[in-house]
Amino acid sequence: MTDVLRRGRASLAFSFFAQGVTFALLVTRIPAIQDRYGVSDALLPAFLAAVPILAGVGSVTTEQLVRRIRPSRLLRWSQPVVLLALVGVGAGGALGELGLALAAFGLAVGALDASMNMLGVSLQRAYGRSIMLSFHAAYSLGGILGASLAWAGAHWHLTLWVSYLPVVAVLLPATLVGSRWYVDGEAAPAAERPGEQGQPGGVVFRLLLPLCLVMTFAYIGDSTVSNWSAKYLKDVLGGSEQLATVPYNVYMVTTLLGRSLGDLGVRRFGAAAVVRLGALVAAGGFAVVAVAPDAWAGMLGFTLLGLGLCVLVPQTFAAAGRLFPGASDAAIARLNIFNYVGFLVGSPLVGALGDAWSYRGAMLVPMVLVLVTLGYAKSFAAQPDRYGGGHERPRTADVGRGSNGI
Repeated sequence: MTDVLRRGRASLAFSFFAQGVTFALLVTRIPAIQDRYGVSDALLPAFLAAVPILAGVGSVTTEQLVRRIRPSRLLRWSQPVVLLALVGVGAGGALGELGLALAAFGLAVGALDASMNMLGVSLQRAYGRSIMLSFHAAYSLGGILGASLAWAGAHWHLTLWVSYLPVVAVLLPATLVGSRWYVDGEAAPAAERPGEQGQPGGVVFRLLLPLCLVMTFAYIGDSTVSNWSAKYLKDVLGGSEQLATVPYNVYMVTTLLGRSLGDLGVRRFGAAAVVRLGALVAAGGFAVVAVAPDAWAGMLGFTLLGLGLCVLVPQTFAAAGRLFPGASDAAIARLNIFNYVGFLVGSPLVGALGDAWSYRGAMLVPMVLVLVTLGYAKSFAAQPDRYGGGHERPRTADVGRGSNGI
């Protein structure tokens, strides 16, 4: 059983890593994509918004599909679609081809994000201790590598498909081989599942809502950094164009650091305490960015943001799994939609406030939203279980099935 879990954890971590590489390669080359297809500045936001909207549709569809298909199978086949769609984005020549490739990317990435986190939550339950942050650390590591590869492609003036194809040629077979060792969880017996009266195992949305809000606020903060850090450092804090490229890289590195150490903090102090600390550090980061007198002080703020925000999303998924142990797949698929809600809201919100008011003032809005998550921290506490304690106990049913019958 231990070998099954270890293989399952390693293969799932690689899936997170591969998706981090893939997503970074897409978002960091948006200017090159715009130039290749002649997408106007007016039309670009529509293309960018379509991806998270379709990803939300993919996540909703996944909630229905996992009633009949194991999450491991959904992940096994959605990840290749995402990778091939990335090549399609780089290889197309007409605007319609870009639209089709991005539509495929969005729909598949919704299924991929949901199924990856479903498997992560079920593995954490099987382990009986916090490991969820380690999967998202692998995603951050992939994001750093993907951004570095994108920089190399831009530096050497490589066409998009030349930049994308070798990466996909490596990741596609590797993820397919690794998918042999995915481990699916097993639902709790119906009598043990919390749910609506007369509907054992159902997801009660009013109980899930606090986690949905935390997910939204966390991604508003994340999208603020990813979309506005470079402009803010250059235009507001007077940094050079080269220095303006650094905050997002610093943010990703500190995100990796925080997630690598975060599971230890959860095991020692509990998820609620880690979420509270993360929210306070992130709010402090936004405050430093808002009042920073120069670019280097702003860099300190973005560093704090990476350390604070990085723990919120993984722990939100984990909390949904604890809250609905008999319907965790459905809860995670529904919660995952708010990932894209935050992504859609965050960047336009900060941009509109910056234009109408000031960009310094705009940074205070995600700060306040992150602080609001402190009021929901109790939702992250270990749920009192039927075994007589505040911690989860692994069930053998959760660890007995690999996705290929191991």
